[in-house]
Amino acid sequence: MKRNYFYFLFIIIWVAVDQVTKFFVARIIPLYGSRKIIPGFFNLAHIHNRGAIFGFFSQPGGGFVRLVLTGASFLALGLVIYYFIKTPASEKFMKFALTLILAGALGNLIDRLLQGYVIDFLDFHVGSHHWPFFNLADSSITVGAMLLVLVFLRRKPA
Repeated sequence: MKRNYFYFLFIIIWVAVDQVTKFFVARIIPLYGSRKIIPGFFNLAHIHNRGAIFGFFSQPGGGFVRLVLTGASFLALGLVIYYFIKTPASEKFMKFALTLILAGALGNLIDRLLQGYVIDFLDFHVGSHHWPFFNLADSSITVGAMLLVLVFLRRKPA
């Protein structure tokens, strides 16, 4: 357990950074507003996402969807924690990938439980073609998942 302090500390710091960025975005940018950072490529925005990552399953009045997503979040979080605990300390790359997923899942779950939605604020686009809005927690989950894929691709068959 002692070897996991780095990972736990990383989770705490990343969740704090995620929550602080969402807090400031909500205070500085009005809902559905945006601020140009790199014209034609990147804006900071303020969106309430009641769906899943990148806004999937987001719909007005979707109380059932919210309940399902919250339940799925708890289930996924439990599975990732289980695999994190079962992963040997020697598999640092795998542990870090799971840490990123845990941090992101916790950041978004906190929002969903306390507010009923997740604040998304990163808006990348080329001209009028926008990537779905997302936040630091979504980024963490995505990068962690990509690292997991790399871990599995690099493993030698038994």
